[in-house]
This record gives sequence, C-alpha cells and structure tokens, in this order.
Amino acid sequence: MRKPEIDSMLTTMLDSHDNVSDLNITVNRPLQVEASGELVSVPVTPVIEDLTPFQTEVFALNLINADRRLSQMLIEHGSCDSSYFLVGRARLRVNTFSQRGNYSIVMRKLETKIPTLAELQLPEAFKKMPREKNGLILVTGATGSGKSTSLAALLREINENKSIHVVTLEDPVEFVHSNIRATFNQRELGTDFDTFANGLRAALRQAPKIILVGEMRDRETVELGLKASETGHLVLSTLHTVDAGQTINRIVGMFDQEEEKQIRQRLADTIRWIVGQRLLPKVGGGRLAIHDILGNNLRTKESILMGEAEGKTFYEIQEASEPFGMQTFDQAIIRAYAGGLIEAESAELYATRKAVVQRGIDKVKQTRGEKTTDIEGLAVDTGYRTVKKR
Repeated sequence: MRKPEIDSMLTTMLDSHDNVSDLNITVNRPLQVEASGELVSVPVTPVIEDLTPFQTEVFALNLINADRRLSQMLIEHGSCDSSYFLVGRARLRVNTFSQRGNYSIVMRKLETKIPTLAELQLPEAFKKMPREKNGLILVTGATGSGKSTSLAALLREINENKSIHVVTLEDPVEFVHSNIRATFNQRELGTDFDTFANGLRAALRQAPKIILVGEMRDRETVELGLKASETGHLVLSTLHTVDAGQTINRIVGMFDQEEEKQIRQRLADTIRWIVGQRLLPKVGGGRLAIHDILGNNLRTKESILMGEAEGKTFYEIQEASEPFGMQTFDQAIIRAYAGGLIEAESAELYATRKAVVQRGIDKVKQTRGEKTTDIEGLAVDTGYRTVKKR
C-alpha cells in the first residue's frame, strides 16, 4: 500500500458513519471507527476482513513517514505520537504502538474548524476564564473526553477579543489557530522542543501573556507551570483526573511530603478554575459534554490549603457556589436529564454520587407527572388487628 491508497482508506473510514471520532487499525480485526462512542467495522474495496501484521506495519510506516525520531521512539518505548494531515479532509492525531509484537494505530479526528464556546454550549464559567490575567486553568478528564476541543474554543474566544501573544506547547499540534487579534506561536513536541518542561522554560523568555501546555505530565512541568502562573502568565493545561478534588491531590502527590505545605499554598494562590469533563450518550445519538467546575474563592483556598474535611469538601463548595459559575457533575447531569438530553440510565451510570442524581431524577419525574417507582398494588390491610396479651 502506498500513501494515496492509505489516504483513500482513511477517507472511506471517516465517511463511513456519522459522528466518527476515532479510527482503529488492529491486527486480526477489520478497519474500525468509533462513532457516537461505539466501535464499528468499515467495509472497504478491495475487501479487508482481518488486517495482517504486514498491513498494519505498512500503515504505521506511512503515517510515521520516515521520521527518525518517531521511529526511534516506537522501537525504544513501544509507542509514539504524531499528527497526519489528510488533504482537504481532516487532521488526525496518531498514536502508533506495539502490542504482542505487532503494530496497532489509533487516530483521533481533529476538527479543522475551531468551534466557539456557543457552538459547544459550554457553561457560563468558560466566558469568565478569558478575563483572568494570570494563574492556572486546568481542564481534566479521561482520554477522548474533549479536553483539547474545549481549550481550543477558549483560545478562540481570547483570539477574537484580545491583542496578546499566545504560546502553545502541544503533542502534537491539534488545532491550528489563525491570528485574528492575538498572535499565536504553536510549538510541537519533538519538532520544536524536546520536553514539555524545556518548552515551558523557554516560553518564559518568549514574552507570552498566555501559555498552553498540552499536558502536565510530571513534577518538573507542574513546577514550571506554577512558576509561570506566579510571574504574571495565564497558564492553560490538562490532566488525566476525574474531578477537582482528585486534580489537587494528583498535583500535591507529585511532590515530596515535606513540600506539601508549600505546594498547597502555591496552588491556593494560582488555581483559577478546574474543569472536569465527561462525554455522555445523548438522546438521539451523539455525545454530550458534562462539566464539573471549581472556581477559586475563600472556601476553595481553605480546602486547598488544609485539605478536604467534613463540610469542606470541594463537592460541597461547588454545590453551594452554583450562582458563581461552579457546579458538580451531578448538578450538570440532572439539568441535562431535565432538558431531555440524556436518559435516566446514563445519568445514574455517570454520576459521581448516585443517590444525589437519583433524587434529582425523581424530582424531575414528579414535575412531569411521571411515576418514580415500579412498585404497584399497595393497599392498607384493614383486616389487620393487634391481639392483646391476657
């Protein structure tokens, strides 16, 4: 297979279903795509029923495109990240990896058009974030939950309204930002810098107002991100954590025990927003982004400094601070259910505290005049009498 044939197959895969998010190429499986959260096969001509090790290796070599650094990473570390541009169709984020001695490839489709906050229907808190002058904004969630897309929309909002210098450090560059009012310099790991820590260290000398770090992967990157946010920069980044509380604990856990007090003080001073994101199955197909949002106020600072305690958990702070743009996943899930966007089963499955969501669902059902239980036929036993002892 040559590059034109590879491109033709990738195009067929992208066009095979609605809402395609990922392309999967695995030995002993047909070509597959993830559409609306489900993995489905893609028929191609000539027919490929099950991919052979040779075919997946040819795919891998074409996607790596003889890049010496990527080839070395794949051999030494067993996987490598890259990007691939399908002319006139899409950009793809590519992860090539070894499994049981064979190569597999998973590609994430990247939108060529950067969405707006309104198009993504992001919460009101996202409109407050561009007003921050410095500090740390973290978007967290599992791989494939849309963190990069939300950050891209946030940067577009800044790009359309502020004349500033923005430096991004990415692995790989996912969304290409045109210069509207802001000036963007987008740097790619491996091509433009060797590690996030070194790229961030260099960014401090490049006079940006905003720095996007693709991922806070290690202690050194976190340390430099905190330093940048303390010296007047607004730092945006991502972490693979499920909610605000776990995010704080993950960062604190990267440092030695004797440094805990100092790192908590620094986080309390620099954290501006922590946003968790999950994608839930949407009624009628597709997926819906649900957000867990923690802002910085006196109660938040106290909990970061002292740690969570009874009555002072991040969950309770978010729950009580809804008028200020904060919210828990559970509050967002109940609103989505009330709006008819998700099913009750999905709401309970993705809930942080199932009992809270179940009560919320029951209240929504009551307002709709629906049943809240399947138990029927109960009646008072009028024939029951208490027998008095003699």
